[in-house]
Amino acid sequence: MYNQSRQSGLIRFARVDAGSTVIDVYPGDGDWTRIFSDAAGPEGRIYSFVPAEVAHFNNDPVGRMRTLAKEPGRENVEAVSADLLALPEVTQPADVLWLHLFYHDLHTALIRARGATAADFNRALYERLKPGGSYVIVDHAAAAGTGTGDTQSLHRIDPASVREEVEAAGFVLDAQSPMLANKDDPHAVKVFDPSIKGKTDRFAYRFVKR
Repeated sequence: MYNQSRQSGLIRFARVDAGSTVIDVYPGDGDWTRIFSDAAGPEGRIYSFVPAEVAHFNNDPVGRMRTLAKEPGRENVEAVSADLLALPEVTQPADVLWLHLFYHDLHTALIRARGATAADFNRALYERLKPGGSYVIVDHAAAAGTGTGDTQSLHRIDPASVREEVEAAGFVLDAQSPMLANKDDPHAVKVFDPSIKGKTDRFAYRFVKR
């Protein structure tokens, strides 16, 4: 997880405020679900959305998020799980859609095995986001010009490809942040490699639904 300064910066970048409805897509350990729960407060609503495509993992991601939702003070959190493309069916319209280090997985065999494509998923998110809402993507950067070629092998994606795909669904790029950039990342090694783990060059995009 990031230091406090970066966490605060990303909350502001995502425009999560008191009363916001946020969908945290594939929440992992739930760190961001907790952060958004605190930021949105009792009038907010946080959906900790575990894609059915990964619900079978041995670490029981759905069960872990249900346990998180029962923590004291987490009454504004709801753990939900469904196929990626069914996200609109199990959530309410959102102010913020949050994908942290997950977008590249839309191009991997694991996620596509159940029929989800990045194009279809982006259209589903467009349907679920409120007008004026934020669709925020933070991910590991691949080398410029590589497109989606390194998503499976290195768990990286070319930021330009992300922008192209998301804008094709109707979103408009509203802002991008360099706060997670690392110019010393060679972009040629897997993100789990000890030499770069936790220090990858990452991009942050905020798209909006006009």
